[in-house]
Order: sequence, then structure tokens, then C-alpha cells
Amino acid sequence: MLRTVPTEKASSNSARTALVAGATGIAGAAIVDLLSAQGWTVLALSRKGGSADPAHPGVVPVAADLTNPESLSAALEDQHPTHVFFTSWSRQETEVENIAVNSAMVRNLLTALEHAPLEHVALMTGLKHYMGPFEAYGEGPMPDTPFSEEEPRLPVDNFYYAQEDELMAAAERQGFAWSVHRAHTVIGFAVGNAMNMGQTLAAQATLCRGLDLPFVFPGSETQWNSVTDMTDAGLLAEHMLWAATDPNTANEAFNVVNGDVFRWRSLWPRLAEYFGVEPAGFDTKPRPLEEQMADMDEAWEKLAARHNLAEPDLSRLATWWHTDADLGRNIEVLTDMSKSRVAGFTGYRRTEDAFKELFGRLRAEQLIP
Repeated sequence: MLRTVPTEKASSNSARTALVAGATGIAGAAIVDLLSAQGWTVLALSRKGGSADPAHPGVVPVAADLTNPESLSAALEDQHPTHVFFTSWSRQETEVENIAVNSAMVRNLLTALEHAPLEHVALMTGLKHYMGPFEAYGEGPMPDTPFSEEEPRLPVDNFYYAQEDELMAAAERQGFAWSVHRAHTVIGFAVGNAMNMGQTLAAQATLCRGLDLPFVFPGSETQWNSVTDMTDAGLLAEHMLWAATDPNTANEAFNVVNGDVFRWRSLWPRLAEYFGVEPAGFDTKPRPLEEQMADMDEAWEKLAARHNLAEPDLSRLATWWHTDADLGRNIEVLTDMSKSRVAGFTGYRRTEDAFKELFGRLRAEQLIP
């Protein structure tokens, strides 16, 4: 059941200031774009900060380290955001370390903002909430698909749970509303991001075309054949803004996916056609990208030089391990959006279009030929 909160804090966009943690990532960059277009003042927090962009009026770069409380306090002592959008995470070797580091990042940021007039904090997580962490992906008890927000937590260590706990504890202390947004494999633009299937597949297809190789699906038979879904970064941004500004959605967790469903066995040939490469589907066993694309760094450097591409470092575009993990699952992954629909969110994306829009931007930015 959705709960309401008082609306007396509500204000116009011009009076609202949002802090976006992880502003240079896939989700964070999309949120910055959306808020800027709607007239918000945006504090774009990242480790390096960067410089102001005339194309994004109202966006103020903020350099701070989420793992360092002193860094955050110094950077934010004179800032007074009304809303926070938290999209950052730091991958560690074990889930115990993931919990320690990533829960601390949420705690550190909200502690550094104890002086701010916070109205709402939106936290991005994902479907590992239902499937378990990377080191125990789909190995333990799992709820039936489509995944519903009503499912209880799994009896395993999970940094998403720890982040939620920190968020709720801070909300209780500081008096703001919160929302949690569980996305499934976000499609979006972010050079240097650690989990980026869209750019990874674009890099794979580009190498296949340049080297006259087939475009081989790397994943499992289950993923090849089953119905699944994904999340466009722009839609995720709309969803987080919707929940952060509608008092009727306060203090709730929501799944967020595009709204369509597809099978990789149908989509893969269409992605191959876009790049002009020969598709190759599942054949007896997974063929991971970490094996297919091993030792491709030099080939990419030569391709980048030949086409005058903006990024010669393949590792800043492709994250083979993450796409292998997503497409290698031996479980069906499908998400229920009913809770958001009933609450009034009507955003929708066609996943194939989301991929192709991303590919078009990569070409426009001279990241693929």
C-alpha cells in the first residue's frame, strides 16, 4: 500500500536543488540531463567533479569522494539540496566488502547533508535484490517471476539491503521521504562505466565488423530463449523524478523496467543487422565475451586510429564480465511494473529502440565508427 506524506514542503522546480551522486554514470548522467532540462539546480557529484557545461544550465559540478566523510563534509557544507538521487556504487571483491563500502557511501553522504532541507532521497538499486549478489547469483532460493516488490529479502548478504537500511535510518533521523528504484540492466551512455551492456555490445559488434567475425551471443540457452526485459537510463531518470516529487509515492520501493518484453533470440539478429555483422546465436554452451574478446585491446586501438575514434581504450567502453554475468544466467529474469503503473507512472520505452538510440549517440560522439 502506498503511503502519503504532507505536501507543505512542495515547491516549484526553480526553488528545488537536487544532488545527484554518481553524476557521470549511466543513470546519474541521465538524471542530470532531465533535471537540467526541467529547470532544477543540480549538484552533480562525482569523484573528479569536472567543469561546468554550457549545454546544461544550472548544473554545478561537485568533486567529492563518497567513501571519505571529510571530503563530503568539505564539499557540501555550503550546499542545501532538497532532493538527492543516489546512483553510485563501488564494486568490491566480496559481498561482505560490498556491504561495508556501499552502505558507508550512503551513510556518509546523508550524514554530510544533515544540515540540508532534504525532502526526498531516491536510491537506485537493481534486480540483485531478488536474485542475490554476484557471488551467489541465482544460486539460492528465488521468488517466481515476474519479480514483485512485495517479495521478502533473500536470506543472504546483499549490499542493496544494507543501502536500504542506511537510507531508512537516515530518513527516520532527518525527516525526509525516500524511494528505492530496482532497475534491470540499464541501457545508457557513460564512458568508463563498470556495468554497461549497451556500450559493450556496440564494442563487440564493431570489433566483429572490423575483423570479419560473427556477432556471437555470449550467454546461456535460458537467456537466449526466455522472455526478459531491460531499463533505459532516460526512463529510469523519469521514474526516479516521478517518485521523488509525488507525495503519494513516499517511502516505497519500485521496480523500473521499460514496459516491453523480448527474447534475445529475436533481438540479437536485429542488433547484428544494425551493425552489418553476421549473427550467431546460442549453440550448445555459453561463449563468454571475456573469452571471445580476450586480447582485443590492440585491435581496438588500431580500429580507433583508423576511424579517428575518441576513445582508444577498449576497457572504458566495454565491460565483458558484466555482460557475461547478465546474459549467462540460467534463470528467467522478468519484472513486474504493476506497482508503478497503479501509482500513476506511465513511462515506456521499446528496448530495441533504446539500444539503437544509444548506438546512434556512440556514433555521434565518435566512439564507434
